Amino acid sequence: MVRFFRSGNLASRVFDRQLFSSRPGAAVRFLVLPLSLPLLLVRFLSCLVGSCGGCVENGQSVAGFLPWSGGSTALVWRGLDLVVYRPIWLTYSCNEECDSHALPPKAKKFDSFFKQLYSIPLASSNEYICKDFFLYMECHQFGLFATSTAQSNDSTATEGAIHGVPSIEKITFYLVRLEDGVILDEKAFCNDFINLAHSIGAYLYEDLLCIVSLRYQIIHILQIRDSGNLVEVRRIGAFCQEDDELFLHSHVQTGYGGSFLPGIKQRLLSYIFRKTWNEVPDQTLRVQHLKKKFYFHFQDYVDLIIWKVQFLDRRHLFIKFGSVDGGVSRSTDQNLAFFAVYNMETTDIVSLYQNSSEELYSLFEQFYDHFHANPQDSSRGKFISSHSNDVHALDQLRTIKNKASSSSQFVKKMMVSLPYTCQSQSPSPYFDLSLFRYDEKLISAIDRHRHCTEHPIKFISVRPPNVVKFKIKPGLDSGASDSRAKRISSFLFHPSFPLALSIQQTYMQPTVINIHFRR
Repeated sequence: MVRFFRSGNLASRVFDRQLFSSRPGAAVRFLVLPLSLPLLLVRFLSCLVGSCGGCVENGQSVAGFLPWSGGSTALVWRGLDLVVYRPIWLTYSCNEECDSHALPPKAKKFDSFFKQLYSIPLASSNEYICKDFFLYMECHQFGLFATSTAQSNDSTATEGAIHGVPSIEKITFYLVRLEDGVILDEKAFCNDFINLAHSIGAYLYEDLLCIVSLRYQIIHILQIRDSGNLVEVRRIGAFCQEDDELFLHSHVQTGYGGSFLPGIKQRLLSYIFRKTWNEVPDQTLRVQHLKKKFYFHFQDYVDLIIWKVQFLDRRHLFIKFGSVDGGVSRSTDQNLAFFAVYNMETTDIVSLYQNSSEELYSLFEQFYDHFHANPQDSSRGKFISSHSNDVHALDQLRTIKNKASSSSQFVKKMMVSLPYTCQSQSPSPYFDLSLFRYDEKLISAIDRHRHCTEHPIKFISVRPPNVVKFKIKPGLDSGASDSRAKRISSFLFHPSFPLALSIQQTYMQPTVINIHFRR
């Protein structure tokens, strides 16, 4: 449903956003928080003026915000430990007008804004905490973290492993109860490779967790029990049905030295064959069509590997297939890729699209929110602005499409983000495109690192007179930094409170954190 706000008043539009513009099934309990802080929220939306910058001490780095018990929690890595903070508001008094008064010295301290709740050790001496990896289970307040040993590119050949995919000696996932920091369970993968950057290699849907082994091409489906246990309920890869392995061993003749294609690859080839077969009704022309469209590209299909997986619902997976090089590289714009919808119960591939498919792009444009697969009990995900629920975002997307020189290349570029990374978008109202307009090359609701600019990022009101409401500048304001040094920045916005962090990282220099708030 596309959203329209009738009122030009920003405060009224914020209330409309929470009350009337959520999709069906949005939780009513989410309304309590914005209604309890109307003035503070509106003042922050009107002008974000406070900014406190400082260097992170003791190797700390901020991981993110997560909603928790009506407030929120900030996760910070300190060496091999996970440190959990709760935001607190900076308080101070002054004799004259506070808006014109300089901030007190304590405002330069991280502890003035965050109170430490607890600290727990996660990684051992030869491991490191994967700072980009974190998934949050809202209904039980569980957090999923990961540690890893160093990556090895000179991995020895192992049976079942894909050649060209690096190896990591040990990857461990920890399920932590965020209320008190108790580690409830852990799951280890040895001599494997799982893409942990920005949580790409895992996807959480309700109580189901999907972890993708790139090295062994196995999709691990785990269930997070109420007790806090990680229980593996299904493996999809070499075998799809639970009794496939037993059936294979009982029917293969003794002494057979050949090899079979993995079960998921056989499902893929079967679907492509049937689809190609049905494209030509004439029996005499069908064989030639199969030679040209299927058998000629047979080895290319066989060489495809699983890149990324996400849940569409509790039964269906959205799987991306591509070449080995594209699976381990950062840039995949020009690589050929296929998207498959896989039914876990029937073990069949329901549909298949190439990454240049106009049909898939049409689904992407109209049903963008369905690709994020937000479960019905996820209150925060209901308020993420997108081109399928916001007319301003849709106009912006179509403007970019009309300016593209090649329709096929534009579609490929849009499909790079699929399948979507779990919990990668911020529900903050500052990213609502019906409220603000900003340069998405510099900042957006999607969590990722971006090149840092010399000029502040402007947030402009969508409604006339289209004035600049506030600016955000990452890094230090001293101007003494080397402009030639490559700097990257990332942003963390609180889901609902008037608080944001900008993190700037420069090669061979301390990390700089700015705390942006409304005084």
